[in-house]
Amino acid sequence: MRKRIHKTVHEVVIERNTFYGRIFDSTFLFMIIVSIIIVMLDSVPSLHAKHKLLFHKLEWGFTILFTIEYILRASLSKKPKKFIFSFLGIVDLLAIIPTYFTLFLPGTQPLLALRALRLLRIFRIFRLSHFIRDIRFLSGALINSFRKISIFLMFALVIVIVMASIMYLVEKPEDGFTSIPKCVYWAITTITTVGYGDIVPITTAGRLVANILMLIGFAIIAVPTGIITTEMAIAIRLRETKHEVCTNCGKKGHDINANFCNNCGTKFEVD
Repeated sequence: MRKRIHKTVHEVVIERNTFYGRIFDSTFLFMIIVSIIIVMLDSVPSLHAKHKLLFHKLEWGFTILFTIEYILRASLSKKPKKFIFSFLGIVDLLAIIPTYFTLFLPGTQPLLALRALRLLRIFRIFRLSHFIRDIRFLSGALINSFRKISIFLMFALVIVIVMASIMYLVEKPEDGFTSIPKCVYWAITTITTVGYGDIVPITTAGRLVANILMLIGFAIIAVPTGIITTEMAIAIRLRETKHEVCTNCGKKGHDINANFCNNCGTKFEVD
């Protein structure tokens, strides 16, 4: 009987491909999102003053539920210590301990400390990664793009330094271009199309340099997105190829997110 209960709880809490496992994950996904919204609303002074007690009760309710879930995940893991010290395990802990800390902090403590503890609850947003099945797929695309993006950033940095040096020569110090580092700051805000407007070129030559840099910015700002999108497309094609034909029975046309063959049940190897 005890083993059956343990197996059932394990399937619900740990397994994500079972019916009740999906319900459990979806329920906690909803609670995480609601708890994050409550933390954000509680930071609004008018709402905090009006609904302080309600927010407090909801916070404790979510904290208790998340604590139970954390204990269950740790105890049901094959290697509890590995789960506790993993990234997601640490994030789970950071999501629940701030509420318990408030029990040991007197009301006379500085408000900054209390606000810092509240801020730590925002770490719950990282717990969404429990439910994002393709997080490894996205991180893989980012890792594969890192070298190309690094080269692109080096190229962009060269452009920024060159344009900043030219601007330092053509503009006057009294207009804000007092040094090359300050001109680099101006060039970065210009090439990224942010344009704070705290430093602006006055001379005709300076405005010409600014216009050139703006056009370059429009031309290169989409490059990192294009690199990452290409890597994601390559990864999707590889996954589709892996799932196209079952190696055991030869069945075709599987869903890209499938873990098992829908004909013979053979487990797919997913990177």
